Amino acid sequence: MNETTLLETNIEEYLKQHESKSLLRFITCGSVDDGKSTLIGRLLFESKMLFEDQLEAMEADSKKWGTQGEEMDFALLVDGLSAEREQGITIDVAYRFFSTDKRKFIVADTPGHEQYTRNMVTGASTADAAILMVDARKGILTQTRRHSYLMSLLGIRHIVVAINKMDLVDYSQARFNEIAEEYRQFAKQLGLTNVTYLPLSAFKGDNIVTQSDNMPWYHGTTLMGFLETVEIDDTRMQQAPFRLPVQWVNRPNLDFRGFSGTITSGVVKPGDRIRVQPSGKESEVARIVTYSGDLPLAVAGQSVTLTLKDEIDISRGDVISISDAPAETADQFESTIVWMSEDALLPGRPYLLKIGTQTVTASITDIKHQVNVNTLEHTAVKQLELNGIGVCNISLDRAIAFDDYQTNKDTGGFILIDRLNNTTVAAGMLHFALRRSQNIHYQHVDVNKEARAKTKGQTPSVLWFTGLSGAGKSTIANLVEKKLHALGSHTYLLDGDNVRHGLNKDLGFTDADRVENIRRIGEVSKLMVDAGLIVLTAFISPFKAERRMAREQLAEGEFIEVFVDTPLDVAEDRDVKGLYKKARRGELKNFTGIDSAYERPEAPEIHLDTTRLSVEQAADEVIVELRKRGIIG
Repeated sequence: MNETTLLETNIEEYLKQHESKSLLRFITCGSVDDGKSTLIGRLLFESKMLFEDQLEAMEADSKKWGTQGEEMDFALLVDGLSAEREQGITIDVAYRFFSTDKRKFIVADTPGHEQYTRNMVTGASTADAAILMVDARKGILTQTRRHSYLMSLLGIRHIVVAINKMDLVDYSQARFNEIAEEYRQFAKQLGLTNVTYLPLSAFKGDNIVTQSDNMPWYHGTTLMGFLETVEIDDTRMQQAPFRLPVQWVNRPNLDFRGFSGTITSGVVKPGDRIRVQPSGKESEVARIVTYSGDLPLAVAGQSVTLTLKDEIDISRGDVISISDAPAETADQFESTIVWMSEDALLPGRPYLLKIGTQTVTASITDIKHQVNVNTLEHTAVKQLELNGIGVCNISLDRAIAFDDYQTNKDTGGFILIDRLNNTTVAAGMLHFALRRSQNIHYQHVDVNKEARAKTKGQTPSVLWFTGLSGAGKSTIANLVEKKLHALGSHTYLLDGDNVRHGLNKDLGFTDADRVENIRRIGEVSKLMVDAGLIVLTAFISPFKAERRMAREQLAEGEFIEVFVDTPLDVAEDRDVKGLYKKARRGELKNFTGIDSAYERPEAPEIHLDTTRLSVEQAADEVIVELRKRGIIG
């Protein structure tokens, strides 16, 4: 009995069968106007997943927006945005669900334009298979190659090269063979081996569900036949080593302590020896608990709660692995990053990295190269722009458990999040741990910060003076240091211009160099605080993210932000160094306040309004605040 008949006669049996079906996630991709949306519309139509009102709406929309003359335009079932319908293209990722007697499906229709690469990556990140659309008239295009590279990058293992619009080339076998051979040569470069070539017409329905009479020379599978039989990634992941990222420590009462999460790979059963990472502690599985009762076995894709025989300290973000094949742990990696933000990726800037259930602070330490997705060439860059793809070294503030992305997407894939506005700015794939992350360890010292501060009779801290060029940062900081020195305090002043004569002489004034400039000063300041000193820094430090990074390197209360607040017109009138004049004439690029932004502090510990305070008064306010905070006596 087929689904339609069963649905009409026995709804309970239909739901029971539907629940037990496997689920295939796949994407359609390719160049603009290759027929991706039309194909999905055809699949929905042929699988009888459209209601009468949807068919009526499609008929009406076809007359208004359609591109197929008097025929039904199946693409309109998917292209939901008005901009898409007006332009006849796909912009956003559109997800659709349908099912057959054998399997359930979620398909993502991804955009073909280069500027929407990030949308395509979003749709492909969870896919088991991909349908790469190729217009039989145009053949392999630049966007075809780009999407092929992205599919190989994202680890999609099953690919159908759907050579579409065969009806427009008179169903030519020679044309089909020509395109298939050209793609085979390109696929070898990417290491794509599991590729199926299929001639079809999404508009006419050839080789979609049944074999086409128009192409008797083709004896392979239909598209639906491929989709119903291709291996699902969950099946493969059940053969991989056991991994369970801990989502929740379950403590409903004093007598129960379990660790809940979704199994990303492998199988687990009571009695299995496990290792908790990154701590490395081991135990045995006591029970596998679910809402419906205990299980004798659990597999990849299931959400379960594990209880252990031993009391072990486990937190959200830890990974429970099988002990004889554990995940790796490290805090520095090589990775590939797809940048998704309008603001460029800047090495040294701190971001939040989310991998599985763990969130840590991360920064890109080095961009090794950017990949030209059209030619696969490697180019040297200092930053990644929107839709850029780069191979980068990345450093975290703590060690995490991971697998390389090609082995396990869930424990090897991550996203980067902007710390100020919480937007996702990148998707990334871990390759391997850098050897230095395993070979460098903190050396214990007996004389610590507290001991050094005690001998100096002061509380070590950083006074971070920030403001526009010409605001008076260096002048005020210099006077504050003189007053502290007179009081017997042990200090050091790091001035922006002075530091660029030595430590930072290799840096310019681009946004990327400014980030690195402040990162280095933050590290030096941290060392000086560890030495027990009161450190004064006088830098424009225009970006909130880097000021926050410097703050978070220190203990609570050790970082004091001093905003030297001077309006741009006042600072420009002073212009002691003549820099504003040069910037206005275009002789000085990336000058803060003119052609580079200054992000004002939102809640500085000390706010100095230089339009009403003299240098002496401003310095005295700083000294008074230091006394209030107990930094000086």
